[in-house]
Amino acid sequence: MFESFEEERLLESTKGSLDMEENVLRPKTMEEYVGQDKVKENLGVYIAAAKNRGEALDHVLLYGPPGLGKTTLAHIIANTMGTQIKLTSGPAIERSGDLAAILTNLNEGDILFIDEIHRLNHSVEEILYSAMEDFALDIIVGKGPSARNIRFQLKNFTLVGATTRAGMLSSPLRDRFGILCRLDMYTPEQLQRIVSRSAHTLGISIEEEGSFEIARRSRGTPRIANRLLKRVRDFSLVSGSGKISKEDADAALKKMEIDELGLDETDRSYLRALIERFNGGPVGVETLSATVNEDVNTIEDVYEPYLLQLGFIARTPRGRICLKGGYEHMGASMPENVKSQLSVFDGD
Repeated sequence: MFESFEEERLLESTKGSLDMEENVLRPKTMEEYVGQDKVKENLGVYIAAAKNRGEALDHVLLYGPPGLGKTTLAHIIANTMGTQIKLTSGPAIERSGDLAAILTNLNEGDILFIDEIHRLNHSVEEILYSAMEDFALDIIVGKGPSARNIRFQLKNFTLVGATTRAGMLSSPLRDRFGILCRLDMYTPEQLQRIVSRSAHTLGISIEEEGSFEIARRSRGTPRIANRLLKRVRDFSLVSGSGKISKEDADAALKKMEIDELGLDETDRSYLRALIERFNGGPVGVETLSATVNEDVNTIEDVYEPYLLQLGFIARTPRGRICLKGGYEHMGASMPENVKSQLSVFDGD
């Protein structure tokens, strides 16, 4: 059988990177979890039904932009089901033996959370098919004519997969998830509740206007909201009153070069490159990546979703283009020839 220390190595690769303060801020129940109301409502029904039947919850796929609470939801599912959760990530599982080491050590009803599940390599993914569908592990022993298949029966478990790129999952893997949950960006009001809760948990004194100022500049993302709260706290403790007001939050965020809409210097560099160097586009994302010195995946997963949501850019078959809102935010004039080309995107 597979050694438990190998399993621990793979699981620790994720657990060791988690910020302890971030763990403290994680909601423990559905009631504490802010936002994603439809997802919470549906998950509540599925979990209650599974518990009534005395079965493991069906496999769950959580997808959406980074920082929206996919890992937190996985913990809440485990807490609600009353089972243990084990965490790893797609890149950490390099070989089929790595996955086998984890699966064979799961107990009845355990939750296995795989972050970045779209980055599993093909050989590991094929092992996962039978594990998800039949709760069995097929291992090939030997080579050539003497090779034989050995099947290990696994205990019933629930796989919770998280991805920022659901489109990169293969159809056979995606179809084996019985529950699909898309997480959407948060509203400023929802983020204000998160900021206020996190401030209370961390013992930070904050005014209502201060929490809203942080929330509305957090790009619709709880992870960013909590990060900004902790950095604003630092500025407030050193140069402020210690109680975060709207003025304190605004001053701190300006020092961090985060503007009124939550755009940082990388966002503005992206828009400047698009407008000034490429005349508003269209231009390929690889070219933009080299120009602003950022990884393509980071641009596509972190920066572009918010710019798309604001209506500042558009993705077209020919490349990225800057829309009217992007020109206005950067204080740039849109050339007349570009206006006519962009009318279809801006609704003019």
